[in-house]
Amino acid sequence: MLKGGKAQKEEKGKANSAQLASAKKEHPLLSIFQPNTNGYGCIVGYANYRDTAAINKYFAMKQVQDQLPKDLRLKWGVKAADGDKKAQTFELYAIKSTERNGRAPLEGDVVTDAKDTYDQFGKPAVSMSMNSEGSRRWALMTKQNIGKAIAIVLDGYVYSAPNVNSEITGGNSEITGHFTPEESKDLANVLKSGKMPAPAHIVQEDIIGPSLGQESINAGLISFLVAIVALMCFMCFMYGFIPGMIANSALIFNLFFTLGILSSFQAALTLSGIAGMVLTLGIAVDANVLIYERTKEELRAGKNVKTALSEGYSNAFSAIFDSNITSIITGIILFYFGTGPIKGFATTLIIGIICSFFTAVFMTRVVYEHFMNKDKLLNLTFSSNLSKKIFVHTHYNFVGSNKKSFFVFGAALVICCVSFALRGLSPSIDFTGGHNYVLQFEKSVEPEQVRTLMASQFGDASVTVIALGTDGKKVRVSTNYRIEESGSNVDSEIEAKLYNAVKDKLLAPGTSLETFKNPDIRTGGSIISSQKVGPSVAKDITIGAIFAVALSLLAIGLYILLRFRDISFSVGSVVGLVVDSVIIAGVFSLFYGRLPFSMEVDQNFIAAILTIIGYSINDKVVIFDRVREFFHLYPKHDRTELFNDSLNTTLARTVNTSICTLLVMLCIFILGAESIRSFAFALMVGIIVGTLTSLFVSAPIAFVMQQKEAKKHAKL
Repeated sequence: MLKGGKAQKEEKGKANSAQLASAKKEHPLLSIFQPNTNGYGCIVGYANYRDTAAINKYFAMKQVQDQLPKDLRLKWGVKAADGDKKAQTFELYAIKSTERNGRAPLEGDVVTDAKDTYDQFGKPAVSMSMNSEGSRRWALMTKQNIGKAIAIVLDGYVYSAPNVNSEITGGNSEITGHFTPEESKDLANVLKSGKMPAPAHIVQEDIIGPSLGQESINAGLISFLVAIVALMCFMCFMYGFIPGMIANSALIFNLFFTLGILSSFQAALTLSGIAGMVLTLGIAVDANVLIYERTKEELRAGKNVKTALSEGYSNAFSAIFDSNITSIITGIILFYFGTGPIKGFATTLIIGIICSFFTAVFMTRVVYEHFMNKDKLLNLTFSSNLSKKIFVHTHYNFVGSNKKSFFVFGAALVICCVSFALRGLSPSIDFTGGHNYVLQFEKSVEPEQVRTLMASQFGDASVTVIALGTDGKKVRVSTNYRIEESGSNVDSEIEAKLYNAVKDKLLAPGTSLETFKNPDIRTGGSIISSQKVGPSVAKDITIGAIFAVALSLLAIGLYILLRFRDISFSVGSVVGLVVDSVIIAGVFSLFYGRLPFSMEVDQNFIAAILTIIGYSINDKVVIFDRVREFFHLYPKHDRTELFNDSLNTTLARTVNTSICTLLVMLCIFILGAESIRSFAFALMVGIIVGTLTSLFVSAPIAFVMQQKEAKKHAKL
């Protein structure tokens, strides 16, 4: 039973009235807003309808919002207060939002029916029925809020805020109060409308062309092909022609399988999808490098090729499995909690990892076993004449110099944090919103050409260009230049900059600024429409992305803890990943506006961070897997020696995998389109930093934690 809220009001006496009169003199808000002083219900005050806009503006001020609870929502009642015959006084309700994303804990889609009726005393009431899911959640909600009010809100207005008298089970509820028959009918309609789909109407339609021109697309394809060829050459150089080509064949099959599955889903190829594919290629190469390096170790131990290869696959399996599982865990969490480009990245990553595990581990083994059973390929050394002495018998003291490592990376983090405080990051239109201008030209233009011309006028401001239509004569230019300001002078300045950018190369000779600004004159080139738009990445999506990344880091830490049974490995991995992310963001903060390409923080930057997290955790898991293996093989050896031996024996794999992935990204960075250069740069920085944190942050942190734990046990 829910009972509506105007009975049981208490008088507070002359003291409250005196305090309120005194407060009115001190604060001008109280001259138009009357606080609710009776202490009952969720109504915080009253105001004349003419003053509601001013009150809303006051409560929206940042300094006021900072003083209010984060989960508090202030909403006006939809109708005038009871007893107000002139219908001018409205109630302001304080509502607590219990959901993390600010949505209502129970929404109208669970209501199956609602109708106006009469209660046992013959007074107007509303009966409401819910489906099974709604009934379960409604029972819990009413149980937790007995004696409290639950607001019914539609389109931002409170229609009713009845008090809960008891737990309601079964999904059937009755709302009573001081209703007129018309009010009960209105409330029933509101409850029923909550389960009706809102109609959508197309108010404007455009055919969106590619943001990359054909020249840029060709450059991207060429850079990718050059990168694949360079990667293949490197594998042959490091491990010999036959092992290199077998690994390369697995790489090509992995690429085809991934693209084929994505094509069957009719998935669009976006930059975030390409990011997932790049990470997949890195993981696929890493698996073969791991197998070959373990095989070389067995060969150096004096075993024949057949035995060494078999044990190489067996010994590398646990590291490959663990690193792939951590990446899949990341992908699943990002897919579940992420949206848009993050979900696209996660989908490509999960599919690619499964394909790479099949091609790199099983397909290549079938090929080798086929030839080995025929006594062929028995003279393989898995190295070339040039590479056979690289990273052999290295003895670097990685963990012994941990204080120096921590100091260097600590200083780097401090520099990054100072840059965040002083310069911040350069947010793109995705996060800031901007001005959209649709330009039409006499001849076809390339979006990238327009973007280059615009960048020369708008400086550090973000500029994006997208083709509209299919004839190439119309583009949409978006910029966040002076987005925080408004007024005709801002629009005029932007229009002048647009004109200056294109007048010499894209407009017909003699086209004046006035002609260019006139949408009715479309000869020679002109602005045909303009509008100010909000950010395409909403605030809750940004928060969701951060939440997804944080949750994936936690999940990775928990998985490593379960697999390795040592919290030092979990802490070392997660700290290393956090350092990777902060330094990449710090580099973008330090160098935006100082390097000759865009370094904006946009959706593609988020995809780059996610790629590095996936890549870097692979590296760290492989190293910790070797540490665990050596602990089991040599339990009485000195801990410093064990850690250093683990890092030195995996150093060839660490460096070779990094070089392979860097080769791909370097080709894309140098030969690819301008629009993808920022993404490639972020990945290159991330690969280098991720490799260094694996060797000089994650492993030393695990070592220090284990040393402290060992000393504690020694004292006991």
